[in-house]
Amino acid sequence: MTREGGRSRTGRRRRAVSILVSLVAIAVFWARGSGLGAPPKETRPATSEAATGATSDALADAFANRRSDVQVEGLGVVDRVLADDNDGSRHQRFILRLASGRTLLVAHNIDLAPRLERLARGDTVRFNGEYEWNADGGVLHWTHKDPAGRHIAGWLEHDGRRVE
Repeated sequence: MTREGGRSRTGRRRRAVSILVSLVAIAVFWARGSGLGAPPKETRPATSEAATGATSDALADAFANRRSDVQVEGLGVVDRVLADDNDGSRHQRFILRLASGRTLLVAHNIDLAPRLERLARGDTVRFNGEYEWNADGGVLHWTHKDPAGRHIAGWLEHDGRRVE
């Protein structure tokens, strides 16, 4: 074993491999947490990246200014899947973690639109719906078409499938 600068070549190789493995693990974690990676299989929203950024700004503005009844579009990672709300109209409920770190409760009416199947923690969900402010981050609803045609239609995208 040759020693240079107090370390063996084997020790330096192990350290380099360890650093490389750590960097790859961080990159994978970051990509999954930020919603990057493979695009959805079937559909992508018709918005540009600039529009998505503007919508994220609209959501941040609505939260900061305690505004409700704001149509928003964005992307989040499922933080928790909650039990369905079966009082009155049935709603599939889950909490998204947004890029800002804030959370958003999604209340998706499953009497008017299909549920998101196989939804699990860590999944990425794109959304378009109406934001209602609350101190916990807010609620997103109207993530479907309005059968009466009086409300802007919303949607959810998960695993390459859009439900509206």
